[in-house]
Amino acid sequence: MSNIFDEIQKGDDSFGKSIFKDKKPLDHRFLPDKLVHREEQIRQIAKYWIDALNGVTPSNVTLYGKTGTGKTAASKFAREQLIDAARNKRVQVKVEYIRCTDYTTEYQVIAQLCQQLGRDVPNRGWTKGEIVNTFRDIFKTNVYGSKLILIVILDEIDILLDKDGDGILYTLTRTDNVSVLSISNYLDFKNLIKSRVTSSLNDKEIVFPPYGADQLSDILFERAQLAFNDDVLDSDVIPLCSAMAAKEEGDARYALDLLKNAGELAFDDDSDKVTSAHVRMAKDRIEHNKVTEIIQTLPLQQQRLLEAILNLSKQGEEITSGKLYDEYEMVSKKDAVTYRRIFDFINELELLGIISTNTISRGRGKGRTNIIKLQCDENLLETTLFTI
Repeated sequence: MSNIFDEIQKGDDSFGKSIFKDKKPLDHRFLPDKLVHREEQIRQIAKYWIDALNGVTPSNVTLYGKTGTGKTAASKFAREQLIDAARNKRVQVKVEYIRCTDYTTEYQVIAQLCQQLGRDVPNRGWTKGEIVNTFRDIFKTNVYGSKLILIVILDEIDILLDKDGDGILYTLTRTDNVSVLSISNYLDFKNLIKSRVTSSLNDKEIVFPPYGADQLSDILFERAQLAFNDDVLDSDVIPLCSAMAAKEEGDARYALDLLKNAGELAFDDDSDKVTSAHVRMAKDRIEHNKVTEIIQTLPLQQQRLLEAILNLSKQGEEITSGKLYDEYEMVSKKDAVTYRRIFDFINELELLGIISTNTISRGRGKGRTNIIKLQCDENLLETTLFTI
């Protein structure tokens, strides 16, 4: 028997025409040779970073914008450009990227930076003073043979600040020759920072607006040329993906996921073409996976609250907060949280898009009440809750 993987790659007749040329460009982490519709933001980053080429510590910068607006890609693109421009300079410029979902404490971030700069330190066990002094000693001992300027990119910084406080910003901004570029999805993330740190941060702000449908089409067209073989996309595929993603607050990641999943579904069907039907199926698949992932990672008490909502929904009940708490107590038995705490859970689940709430008036003298409804498929919720 011939190698089955060779047959698939060659687009053998038994498997249909090959759809993909290279899937990597459809990954949101892929960095293309040009970043369309983010040229202005990249130029702004460069204007703040150019001081590094002259041995001057650049200003601290903060990038704001919703998920999928190109913040990470723009910062990485500017990083590659700066490193290239610094090759023949007397000053050493290092730009280190830290994703704060992976490094969630000040110690972890500083230890990772030490390792990236060539200083071997343990991932745990030292005091804060020991790890910070080791980090700062790198700049004093000048291991690179010339002045070292370090720019630290802290992606999704709000996660780190929310969990561990603002110590990391205080340490970095009080270290000579170190500049910070923070990336946040939330305009109010500085509420997590004390005034003394805000003062030393003294950052320049760059806002990344959501992409429009036309801009998303341009992005997808560029990536599609790299990712798909010729003539496999129907003419309405990219416009449909773009329109759907535009409704998701201009999220380019969502647009890329739609296009990639549509291509995979076409491949699974042994189809020669990616069609609008594949895009709609891809949308259902992505939403299914998203809801499943959210539910599986919820705290136990929130999962119990969802079970209570599911039970009342299946009974056809109008779900008020009072009814919901009674059902939740039955689900949780002796391990229930307080009635007041339930409102926090309801707000969090609504923010995640799993439920909706609507305050209605019962009429004069009867007050107002919240009506709670599921915003995801009952069968999907039931299957997910009872297979965790």
